[in-house]
Amino acid sequence: MGNQASKLPLGRILGTRLVREQVPNAEVAAALARHENCDWGDMHPLDRIANDQALLNGDRIISVHRTKAGVVFWIITEADRATTTLLLPSEY
Repeated sequence: MGNQASKLPLGRILGTRLVREQVPNAEVAAALARHENCDWGDMHPLDRIANDQALLNGDRIISVHRTKAGVVFWIITEADRATTTLLLPSEY
């Protein structure tokens, strides 16, 4: 799946200090657009399936992205869709 017709509600968008320091704003915006449109980025196929199911079940959704400079960051939308957080894997 991954190309759901309906977009994912992001709620309030938060980013950690490290993301703000290491991920350019344009790349944050591009990754958020992908996440909102159910493009889960650089994830294992089974994790993609889990996210697609989470869209239907109302569970938490995680996507993985990489900047042009190679910095990996995650986007996590909580189950209640009230908050989406950007963070580095080391901050989890």
